Amino acid sequence: MGYLPDRDQTLMKLLVAGPFGVGKTTLIRTLSEIATLHTEEAMTETGRPVDDLAGLPEKSTTTVAVDFGRLTLPGNTVLYMFGTPGQRRFFPLWQDIARGALGALVLADTRRLADSFEIMDMIEEQGLPYAVAVNRFPGSPDHPPEVLRAHLDLHAATPLLLCDARERGSSLDALIALAEHVLDTLPAAATDPRERP
Repeated sequence: MGYLPDRDQTLMKLLVAGPFGVGKTTLIRTLSEIATLHTEEAMTETGRPVDDLAGLPEKSTTTVAVDFGRLTLPGNTVLYMFGTPGQRRFFPLWQDIARGALGALVLADTRRLADSFEIMDMIEEQGLPYAVAVNRFPGSPDHPPEVLRAHLDLHAATPLLLCDARERGSSLDALIALAEHVLDTLPAAATDPRERP
C-alpha cells in the first residue's frame, strides 16, 4: 500500500480513550498493521503521588502524548487509531488529538469502572459517537453485559463489548463495532466517496 490513499478508500480517524492504565497502548499495538508510534515514558517515584497505581502493580510506563496505529479493513476502510493519555493533566492535549475524529473506543476496567465516567463525559461533550470495550484483566471482577451497561449508564444504542487488548480477535471486534456505529451515525454523503466534492 502506498502513502497516498486510493480515492475509493473510506478513511476514519478514531480515538482509543480511557483512564490511566486501561490498555490503550496495548490495543493499538495489537491491531496496527504498521509499526506504531508511541510516546511512553518510564514512571518514576516523583510521579507516584500524581498517578495512582492502585490495582496496577505491573505498570511501569505511561503514555505522555499519543499512540498511533493504522488498520485497513476489508472494503477499503482505513482506520487511523489515536490513543490518548488517560490522566487529567493531559486533557488539553486530549482535546487537540480529538479534533477531526469521527468516534472513540472507550476502554474500561471492571476494577475501576468509575474512572471511565470522566472520559465518556469528555467524549460526549465533543459530540463524538463511541463504543465501550471492557478490557478483561486477569483476576478482575466479571459482570454480565447488562450489569456493566447499567453501571456505566450507557445509551441503548452505544455498543458494549468485552475484549482482551492483548488478543487480536476480540480487540478487532471492538474496533469494528465502533467503526460500524460511527458509519451508522454519519450522513450518507460523508461515508460515500462518490458523494465527495
